[in-house]
Amino acid sequence: MAPGTVLDLRSDTVTKPTPAMRRAMAEAEVGDDVIDGDPTTRRLEDAVAERLGKERALFFPSGTMANQAAIWVHTKPGTEILLDAESHILHWEMAAAAALCGVQIRPVRGTTPVMQAHDLRAMLRPQSTYAADASLICLENTHNGAGGMVTPLPALRALQEVGRAARLPVHLDGARLWNAAVATGTSLQELAACADTVMVSFSKGLGAPVGACLAGPAEVIAEATRVRKRFGGGMRQSGILAAGARHGLTHHFDRLAEDHEAATLLGQMVHGAGGAQVVPPDTNIVMIDLPAPLANEVVARAAELGLRITAWHDRRVRAVTHLDAPITAIAEFGPRLSQVLADVLR
Repeated sequence: MAPGTVLDLRSDTVTKPTPAMRRAMAEAEVGDDVIDGDPTTRRLEDAVAERLGKERALFFPSGTMANQAAIWVHTKPGTEILLDAESHILHWEMAAAAALCGVQIRPVRGTTPVMQAHDLRAMLRPQSTYAADASLICLENTHNGAGGMVTPLPALRALQEVGRAARLPVHLDGARLWNAAVATGTSLQELAACADTVMVSFSKGLGAPVGACLAGPAEVIAEATRVRKRFGGGMRQSGILAAGARHGLTHHFDRLAEDHEAATLLGQMVHGAGGAQVVPPDTNIVMIDLPAPLANEVVARAAELGLRITAWHDRRVRAVTHLDAPITAIAEFGPRLSQVLADVLR
């Protein structure tokens, strides 16, 4: 890379639209999506529904809004939802489930880094006049907090069976479901079939500037349309945004394997430096565990050398590979991060 170049690995959301994506957005056919529908947005929604094997899909400004719309339509105030204790919905959505939907979260702390069926089953309460009724199970694949870890299809199906036995709907936060499919070779339809509703994001690995979709049964998505409006997510000429998302889905899906390869390389290059231990990445997220609470120091020193990463907590830093961080850049910057770890942790 050119001298003075900064490599930003804080997230796969930092990507810039490619020239081809910008052209697609500039040339998008548009309409008023709130009044009578935007044709480009409809084409995106149809494509997502087909890929996921669902009846309908609905375009949202963000994955968080789509997740919260799903919680709204599946639950009622005064009930509780069960999900992984390290899930995005619990930690990174501003307590929206409580503030907007009136439900409490019952976190499931698993025996492995990602919630398993036996963990979930053990947390289901017997019905009682003294405890909130469960109304929804939320899954996450890939799991952000666990370092982009994939929940494989058999484990997903087992979790779904727990929901069926308890007569509870299942929602899947699939912000990076694309990565899970590419990493495992499992079809999107098979993965999505393990949940009643599925959220997928376009602004991460697919490189779009904004957007997500919620997919599921037609009647659920019809209600989600009303909820989206209530949340302030009714958009007008949304086809400009949807065109970017559709371009990413069409042209950037298969190349996700390159991000996974780059993450594996980065992990190999820095593992052991200064005593740091890398969580072997399933996909494009590299979690680096430190032997001392020096994450902020590592981040600051890396920034001085042109590498932007994040402190996950005081003993863990995170780096995420993506469309704008090719493996050649990882090969160049990996030694810098290794040196930073050795210097800070010595």
